Amino acid sequence: MKLIYKPFGIVMGILAGVLSKKLFEWVWSKFDDEHPPKPTTQEAMWPKVLAAAAVEGVTFKVTRAAVDRAGAKGFAHLTGVWPGEKYQDPE
Repeated sequence: MKLIYKPFGIVMGILAGVLSKKLFEWVWSKFDDEHPPKPTTQEAMWPKVLAAAAVEGVTFKVTRAAVDRAGAKGFAHLTGVWPGEKYQDPE
């Protein structure tokens, strides 16, 4: 049954990527009217580049965790089988 979760998990991962990109763009628009700078943009200031990277990283990880968790709970609800570890590894 856990093997059946793989394609479901892949679709959820793609959804998380699209959702996190949209969410990042919305969050960044609250900070600045311009697009976030790329790290290789010569005229971009360090604080702005680092802030954009931090916001993007947090947005992606939190969105991915939320979508993964919701997907696992939905899968468990539909099949009765939890797709991942039951208990966290103590390490």
